[in-house]
Amino acid sequence: MTSSENCETKPQVLLNDFKRQWADVGRHVLDAVRTVGESGWYILGAEVEAFEKELAAFWGRSFAVGVASGLDALEIALRCTGCKPGDKVLMSPLSAFATALAVVKVGAVPVFVDCDRYGLVDLELAEQAITADRSIRYFIPVHLYGHSLNMERLAGLQDRLKISIIEDCAQSIAAAHLGVRTGSAGICLATSFYPTKNLGAFGDGGALLTDSEELALAARQLRDYGQSSKYRHTVVGYNSRLDELHAAILRRSLLPRLPGWTARRRLIARRYLDEIGNPAILVPGVPAGSDSSWHLFPVLVPEGRKTDFMAYLTRCGIGSAEHYPISMADQVAMTQVRYERIGDCPRTREFCLREVSLPIHPYLSDEEATRVIDACSGWR
Repeated sequence: MTSSENCETKPQVLLNDFKRQWADVGRHVLDAVRTVGESGWYILGAEVEAFEKELAAFWGRSFAVGVASGLDALEIALRCTGCKPGDKVLMSPLSAFATALAVVKVGAVPVFVDCDRYGLVDLELAEQAITADRSIRYFIPVHLYGHSLNMERLAGLQDRLKISIIEDCAQSIAAAHLGVRTGSAGICLATSFYPTKNLGAFGDGGALLTDSEELALAARQLRDYGQSSKYRHTVVGYNSRLDELHAAILRRSLLPRLPGWTARRRLIARRYLDEIGNPAILVPGVPAGSDSSWHLFPVLVPEGRKTDFMAYLTRCGIGSAEHYPISMADQVAMTQVRYERIGDCPRTREFCLREVSLPIHPYLSDEEATRVIDACSGWR
């Protein structure tokens, strides 16, 4: 097969269109910045406190703790739940490297188990791994692409096998399984406000959320140099504080728009699912019961043809990306630390070799979505 060359020259369809976002939110962002500037309080003030309360209410958890990044949210969550050097932490190798990096940074041991046909960690294999190795005491399930894992099954695993689950919800804010939101099964969840996320700040940021007041207090202490009170450092902590500016922007300008943004993503995804018609392009879709927030829209192309497909999309004026071309277990950095891999993880390998992400964001127009669909359907 050779790729079609019949693409018209038109403006680029972007993976994320931050200029359109700014045209929509810019005035409210500047108002938020002005509010913080006029307050004279820039670190851990009223804006962070208010945003934490509203974020917790949105997610249906009792407490939220704003930190500097999604990576820090995971690392602090691990420490607060008692994870120690040498402890084993189960996860899929298909995710952003931050998921494994958080484990490595606390001195724990990543244990990789394969994903399922949707790219999510295979819960059947996860249960088998934990049952076979009772030294696995932690599990970080990633709700990848914005899809939700089976929340009832996750909660059952935690209760039945007596493990601590920390949900990686960096890509899944507003996603649910049979009406139950991601992040509700584990002892806590970690999320990211990196700009490309569905709820992304104008810079980096993150949060962990929990129903445990004790865990939330410990996280607040760790994020602020390990201080129990001013100049009283009782644990070795971090400088990992969500900025007042980011909190104000997220709370005042972006969080109120999230439901509408999520609805738009779902409409675009529905069109892609229904209208991309090309036997050479596999659209994995979502697991039964998952109401995805569609952080990404992944498709799989034949092995060895990813470069050709992405180049074809570029000629058509359509952006694309890979998530993720190298599994976490195969990263060079992992040769420097201890980790375990259960089996060969063939599905992970398939996603790494075949996955391409199509444009999906709330400012994508209907005409642009049609261009993506037509280009995919015309690829040969």
